[in-house]
Amino acid sequence: MDDVLKRQDSGELKRRLRGRDLVGFGVGIIIGTGIFTLAGVEAKTHAGPAVTLSFVLGAVVAGLAALCYAELASSVPTAGSAYTYAFATLGEVFAWIIGWDLLLEFALGAAVVSRGWSGYLANLLGLSPEWFGEDAKVNVGAVLIIAILTVVAVRGIKESAWVTNLLVCVKVAVCVLVLAVGLFFVKGANLTPFIPPAQAPAGGSTVLEQPIVQAALGLEQSVYGIAGMVTAAAVVFFAYTGFEALANLGEETLNPRKDLRVGILGALAVCALLYIGVSIVLTGMIPFTDIDTGAPLADAFDRVGQHWVGALISLGAVTGLTSVMMVELVTIGRIGFAMGRDGLLPKALGTAHPKWGTPHRMTIGGAALIAVLAAFIPISELADMVSIGALSAMIIVAVAVPALRRRRPDLDRPFKVPFSPVVPIVAALACLYLMLNLNVLTWIRFAAWLVIGLVIYFVYGRRHSRFAPENAGDTEVSPKRTE
Repeated sequence: MDDVLKRQDSGELKRRLRGRDLVGFGVGIIIGTGIFTLAGVEAKTHAGPAVTLSFVLGAVVAGLAALCYAELASSVPTAGSAYTYAFATLGEVFAWIIGWDLLLEFALGAAVVSRGWSGYLANLLGLSPEWFGEDAKVNVGAVLIIAILTVVAVRGIKESAWVTNLLVCVKVAVCVLVLAVGLFFVKGANLTPFIPPAQAPAGGSTVLEQPIVQAALGLEQSVYGIAGMVTAAAVVFFAYTGFEALANLGEETLNPRKDLRVGILGALAVCALLYIGVSIVLTGMIPFTDIDTGAPLADAFDRVGQHWVGALISLGAVTGLTSVMMVELVTIGRIGFAMGRDGLLPKALGTAHPKWGTPHRMTIGGAALIAVLAAFIPISELADMVSIGALSAMIIVAVAVPALRRRRPDLDRPFKVPFSPVVPIVAALACLYLMLNLNVLTWIRFAAWLVIGLVIYFVYGRRHSRFAPENAGDTEVSPKRTE
């Protein structure tokens, strides 16, 4: 246990971030696909105007998980977030599972967002669909933006924060514009009934497309109603997952015990208010059945004759998705850095650049994988996997809070989850409930990814871990295992 808490002494990253930088990073990754795309898609396909309640439910669950993240991040301020917390409390196998899970979550999320970015850019500038957007055989636009942002991420964390904060200012300004102008076009009739009655999905569906809880209980699949609202909450939870990226920046924060909890909780609060407000405006401007799933917000303003606002929204989407990719690239680098430093991945990935102090090898390697996925594979159908990956990570974090309190009651905790272990238990159960509302196919894919990860761990990671007894002479810390 002490070995895990001390291991950041080997190959430290540079501390250059303040609380405001963390809030910028958090808003940068949280406000993106959710507000520009998912709000409209889920309103039309699952929840109707009740998508607003879906965002509220998602915010409550994310808030409970955020409290757990804040305690652990302030107590164990090191790269790796949930991976490190699992290592310190539940042992190496669980740590590997959650680290492998997080790599999937952020890599897949960045690939999806880069393809969306390419499409928005093509729409805004009239670029060729042969090279930009979902119809491109090779999505050059997605590859180019990943390559450019990788250079910024490798160059330095402060430079990444500066770019992210600039993009966040533009994005938040667009969101405020949507609220200020859109409120004048909201009609009560479009919000009635607020929770549309449940009905069978149009065109039918297979068992694999059912939420796993409905399939397990033998229920007919339905959309809208309470069940549709909860299903939408499980999907839009993807929109809140960015706050956990902040926990990966503990080693690069000047005052992690204070700034981490400010960054995590502050970013989540700002984003929840924006999501809820924009959802009400969107579903109030036009009937939810008429929402365009490609560019919901821009199309809504075009329908009410405010084309200039639609153009600004497209610009905001381009900048907003750029900041999401920026933070996801930074996060992937830090998770891989922590796993490489522990020997579970090749140790070369666990070294920082001698000049820039960033995990350059892992960042570049992760970016290469993302670019390949984004270039060739239409992966919108895999977006649910981002949510299931994030929810499973948050269950581990919630369990880790009471586990670490029991194992290390003497550990300094500048921030404590109130009413522990009740709140962590509620957080874990809430995350599990949302996971059960994702479809069967998502669970099958998730299980396959975990099996692949366990094979890699037992073939490579376990034998090369710096905590393995046979590697005791290769590390400056005690070889004692945490399992």
